[in-house]
Amino acid sequence: MSNKFDIAKTSDLLEKYLIGRASELEIKTIEGLFKTNPEIKATYNKMQSDLELVSQANASEVSGHLLSNILYELDDKPVVSMQTNHKSERKRSWISFTIAASVAAILFAATSYKLHQQNQQLISENQVIVDEIFDLRTDISKNHLTLDQLRTQLDQLNNPETEKYVLKGNRKAKNLKTVVYINSKDKTSMLDVVSLPTLKKEQCYQIWADIQGKMVSLGILNETDRRLQNIPYTKDALGLSITIEPKGGSREASSETPVAEISIKHND
Repeated sequence: MSNKFDIAKTSDLLEKYLIGRASELEIKTIEGLFKTNPEIKATYNKMQSDLELVSQANASEVSGHLLSNILYELDDKPVVSMQTNHKSERKRSWISFTIAASVAAILFAATSYKLHQQNQQLISENQVIVDEIFDLRTDISKNHLTLDQLRTQLDQLNNPETEKYVLKGNRKAKNLKTVVYINSKDKTSMLDVVSLPTLKKEQCYQIWADIQGKMVSLGILNETDRRLQNIPYTKDALGLSITIEPKGGSREASSETPVAEISIKHND
């Protein structure tokens, strides 16, 4: 029998011997061939080296199907008799250990990646919660500020020292109504725009204080702003008036008759 014929015929036996599935009789046969046929021994050594390289260098690329097959082979490997050559048994045990270590490395890498993904998701969710808490605190701070302003304004309105002045429009602005609250003791003034007739786009309403015959601007009345607002306090003002001015307001009051005016009384 030629060496080539022996190698071809014993290839299945070599593979079974390599992965530890050979029977006791087959083990004796293969190990006998190792002693009489160096070429078969060399072929086995190469098969063993190739398997070791695959197990060590390509463990991360083992597919799920191949992994299942490896585990199946390890679980179903028959128990070898104590009469088996100890050297061969140690080699097969080392191969099994290498395969098991590769499997463990794959499982560890997969578990680590999954935990990393979960950790990143938790970090992202925590950041969203932190941002929402920050926005909520900002809104609460703004609400507190608004409430404080409203409380202060309410105190001013209920203050006995606060005088109320209602400016009503003449025939040029029949539906105009604005209320001014002045407290000379606290030196505060507030304005409440109740209603303003619609003007042309290039016009606006402007309120003035009469200080010794000089008209001082207190601001532009905005028909869309109907909330109570603070305006400059003017000491010794003799009266208040509202005029129609070009859009954006004027530095000096229009020479035309005001659309609303009222005198201010002073408690000496």
